[in-house]
Amino acid sequence: MRKITTARIQFREHEERKAKRTISFSVTSVYSVLKITLLLFLFLAAYVSAEDWPQWRGSSRDGISKESGILKTWPAAGPKILWRAQLGTGYSSMAISQGRVFTMAGIGVNEFVLAFDSATGKELWRFRTDSAYRSGQGDGPRSTPTVEGNWVYALGAQGKFFALNAKDGKKIWSHDLVSEYGSEVPGWGMSISPLIEGDLVLLDLGGRTGLSIGAFNKKSGALVWSTHTDKQGYSSPIAVTVNGLRQILFFTGTALVSVSPTGNVYWKYPWRTSYYANIATPIFIAPDKVYISSGYDVGSAVLKILSEKNKSSFQEVWKSKIAQNHFNSSVLYENHIYGFDQSILQCIEANTGTEKWKQTGFGKGSLILANGRLIVLGERGQLALVAATPAGYKELSRTQALSGKTWTSPALANGQLYLRDEKELICMDLKSSE
Repeated sequence: MRKITTARIQFREHEERKAKRTISFSVTSVYSVLKITLLLFLFLAAYVSAEDWPQWRGSSRDGISKESGILKTWPAAGPKILWRAQLGTGYSSMAISQGRVFTMAGIGVNEFVLAFDSATGKELWRFRTDSAYRSGQGDGPRSTPTVEGNWVYALGAQGKFFALNAKDGKKIWSHDLVSEYGSEVPGWGMSISPLIEGDLVLLDLGGRTGLSIGAFNKKSGALVWSTHTDKQGYSSPIAVTVNGLRQILFFTGTALVSVSPTGNVYWKYPWRTSYYANIATPIFIAPDKVYISSGYDVGSAVLKILSEKNKSSFQEVWKSKIAQNHFNSSVLYENHIYGFDQSILQCIEANTGTEKWKQTGFGKGSLILANGRLIVLGERGQLALVAATPAGYKELSRTQALSGKTWTSPALANGQLYLRDEKELICMDLKSSE
């Protein structure tokens, strides 16, 4: 009897140990699955919240970053500087794609497109585009490269236009806008940043009759179509869709022009600024409006685009001298436009042009928007984080980022902020640990 009882006890203990191991294994398995799921979620969240900045004013050409995981305020000393790179003259902004930073600069007697490693700042390659450009308002190139896949499209200040291999900087094709199309170099150099639209790359050529606006095949470089006759401005085009109709908006030297992707001119809205200085990029106000602005006592306007089938026209909503973008573009956030009225930072209501607030102290600065906050760069290198609210100017953080003249708009990609003056390019860490 004792032997049977002992056997039963041992059997029971064995079963209990087996059950515990099973429970332990199950808990561990569930924990492992949860851990893997959490890590995957965090990875995907980080991936979704980060994005490249592959062209002038970012992926949507509106100066707005879609990233969310960035600092809401900055340390007292400012965001950490990850690296610095010697650069050169010019106001070309930065395009960031696939771990590379692309910009243009005048170095010595030459003009270059340059590529840097976004993690380290190491120069990867440089390609000579022309001799150095000289101007009383600052030397060097103005246009920002446009990147799509392994292609880089870059326009020099004197009209040399190139398609390059993004990996090694080798030339694929090129055009001389002056000699081929009769383009005139504007007083402050060619500043238009190329726009990719489908199989085309588009530019305000400023050429002879019928060659003011042009579209090239982005792979072969062949001129597909050209149209219009006008002086070249300094503003970069944008593509919009209104009521199903796709159209490209060019802010030329004397007008805002709406063109179909096939080169048909829909309409033009005359807009003359002294020195043909239509510089700031138009802002699309979804679903059917566009904002333009220029300096020299001209002002700003909002147009309503009327589109149906293959027709498009416009209607003026408002026009005012209250907001005058000299050379840097504004941003739109929650139906309000934030930008520089000459040298005054300003907020206006998009639908009426009513001023909400203004703030001095930055000079002729520039700005972009991320996560509901303005990243404002003053022309003397002062960098501020400002709440994007019409209620009033609310500065959240400030630091002195650069010491030289900073007329170049910032770029933000994958949690890193890129700034430049006429001597160097810096990369700052804006990633949040929250």
